[in-house]
Amino acid sequence: MAKPQVIVTRRLPDVIETRMMELFDCRLNLDDQPMGQAALLEAVKGAEILVPTVTDRIDAAILSQAGPKLRLIASFGTGVDHIDLKTARQRGITVTNTPGVLTEDTADMTMALLLAVPRRLSEGERLVRSGTWTGWSPTGMLGHRIWGKRLGIIGMGRIGQAVARRARGFGLSIHYHNRRRVSDEVERELEATYWESLDQMLARMDMISVNCPHTPATFHLLSARRLKLMRPDAYIVNTSRGEVIDENALARLLASGELAGAGLDVFEHEPAINPKLLKLDNVLLLPHMGSATIEGRIAMGEKVIINIKTFVDGHTPPDRVLEAMF
Repeated sequence: MAKPQVIVTRRLPDVIETRMMELFDCRLNLDDQPMGQAALLEAVKGAEILVPTVTDRIDAAILSQAGPKLRLIASFGTGVDHIDLKTARQRGITVTNTPGVLTEDTADMTMALLLAVPRRLSEGERLVRSGTWTGWSPTGMLGHRIWGKRLGIIGMGRIGQAVARRARGFGLSIHYHNRRRVSDEVERELEATYWESLDQMLARMDMISVNCPHTPATFHLLSARRLKLMRPDAYIVNTSRGEVIDENALARLLASGELAGAGLDVFEHEPAINPKLLKLDNVLLLPHMGSATIEGRIAMGEKVIINIKTFVDGHTPPDRVLEAMF
């Protein structure tokens, strides 16, 4: 039986690429340059299976040019907001993702930002490197403790719950807003307080962590109006998707002192960074590295391989994505 033709849009860990080459008729992206629209069009026209990443926009315009052989998009990543699921379904193309394996890594990064921003770690590091630090002083680099503060988590899925478990260990009280209330068992385990009203929660929290996916319903969920509800001494951390926050409004509030600080691993128009954010000392900026561990990337690749193998063998892939999920 002929091996299925698989096109991979970016470099993946060596062990994953090696295994893919063994199993499939696989075309790799050896120079790791992101594919432009022309390259993506060529890929969808020729592939039976496409393995894109979150930076590849697989929209209706791309999918409308897909060749008759394309039957599976096995995305390397958890989020699927870069894929037009409706058009894929209409064209009979199955879509899969890699959920679950990034939970702990992303939660670790979220917790790192929750610690780093109030304690001004990036500012302190820059001070040391600048050569202008003159030594310890009683009022030097004063930040805020997080012990005893209230953390509001937006999105209480796998990652949100993993963040809550870590945050409890640092003495934070856990509050959350979610599309659906979690079970009583989970609430008891996390000692979590549910807020049906996001507005009411935002106005009462010391820290906010954004952990919901980007969907049409969550685009600018944290709008200018909602951001203004937050207290001026509050902090916000986002390791989810940049589009969930109105970035221009966030920059304005941070610059004017109406918000104390932010830790951002994702951006609304990445890789472009809002120049207003770059000028602010009270913002810690990271290059979308929340899930960037060797272990996590290999686990993602293994899920991609399993999804492809299962599909090729005539079964429903374990990580099939349906529109109704989002």
